[in-house]
Amino acid sequence: MKVIVVSPEKTLYSGDAERVEVPGTKGRFEVLRHHAPIVSSLTEGVVKVNGEAPAEFAIKGGFVEVSADCVNVCVEERN
Repeated sequence: MKVIVVSPEKTLYSGDAERVEVPGTKGRFEVLRHHAPIVSSLTEGVVKVNGEAPAEFAIKGGFVEVSADCVNVCVEERN
């Protein structure tokens, strides 16, 4: 699935991934291929992308949108 992680300053990640873990405000959850469409707010924690180039991002908060095997994550990075 296509994953894009952006902050107000820059694109942090853009590529394919097998799964994405995010710190939802109601609890941490994982997005896999063919996940049901969802929009969720994110709380402070770590976004983990498991794909061609695994990556982790410490965040203060943000939002995630999942639709049609595409995951868009908009975050405020933690310093």
